[in-house]
Amino acid sequence: MLGILLGSIAIVLLLATLIARIHLQWWWIRSFEFPRLQIAFLALITWLLTAIFVEPGPWLWIALLASGITLLFQAYYILPWTPLWPVQVKAAESDDAGKQITLLIANVLTPNRQAQQLIDMIKQHQPDIVLTLESDQWWQDQLDPALAEQWPHSVKIPLDNLYGMHLYSHLELTDTSVEWLIQDDIPSIHTRVTLANGDSIRFYALHPRPPAPSESEKSLWRDAELLLVGKKIHKDPQATLVAGDLNDVAWSRTTRLFCRIGGMLDPRRGRGLFSTFHAKYPVLRWPLDHIFVTEHFTLVGMQRLNYFGSDHFPILATFCYRPSRQDEHETPEANAEERSEASETIQEGETEKQET
Repeated sequence: MLGILLGSIAIVLLLATLIARIHLQWWWIRSFEFPRLQIAFLALITWLLTAIFVEPGPWLWIALLASGITLLFQAYYILPWTPLWPVQVKAAESDDAGKQITLLIANVLTPNRQAQQLIDMIKQHQPDIVLTLESDQWWQDQLDPALAEQWPHSVKIPLDNLYGMHLYSHLELTDTSVEWLIQDDIPSIHTRVTLANGDSIRFYALHPRPPAPSESEKSLWRDAELLLVGKKIHKDPQATLVAGDLNDVAWSRTTRLFCRIGGMLDPRRGRGLFSTFHAKYPVLRWPLDHIFVTEHFTLVGMQRLNYFGSDHFPILATFCYRPSRQDEHETPEANAEERSEASETIQEGETEKQET
């Protein structure tokens, strides 16, 4: 009986793993890309229990084979985001503060009212850029008086639809625009940031809608927004940071394609998951909040900050603008087929209307 139970579990886990590899955009298919670590852990436990307790027979080999294949597949996706893998963004070797930029990214969860805890973290860590997501007018009323003096440059988009966005900066912002890239209720911030030494870099803040039953029946519109930004970066290559709650995990097909399309690097790779969601349920936790950089940057440090009442943890990262070291990075690059796929996805996202 135990062999049948473990074999059945192993088959279900393998099916979940294979479904995630299907190139369709329906939310229930894309959702299997998120819990790779959890599926891998269950597969490992299933394999161990089978090896120890199940008597020889067909179900022993079914359970061992299915759970073993699942574990290998999931490890293929997860391992690059562990210290077992080479880092993708090189570590900074200079402490030149004039070339550094520190960002604090926080999805505040609109109904959350623990603003003071976030404000205290901001003042403790003194980032150059503060980006809040899901921030409405109430959050703006709390943040404005607390941050206006030290972070006087700002972009404010208070919305009640869970896609409000606020950017507060200690550094000067120029060429700033709010753009509604794919859907007319989902904003993004596009700006240039002038570093302390006078160098100017480009910054995109994003928060696309996730594929979920209450949000979108497909991942099309999220995918199209990410790939559209990646395409913009490719067409005009320069030092760029992309940050926000992308509602996608670091190892997903779309996020990896975005990185290849835009030539973006993930500072998590080779360092750790830095999982930011869900803050209240450790078992259901994965990396949703991201900061991607071009090859012009090295990493000074990155950390996940403390819980402040949201369903997301804030993330803090410091980068050094060091274009002289860009040749040290292995920048991902898309092939012609992938660029064609990205263009088709963008076109579909711009023309197809969302039903939910």
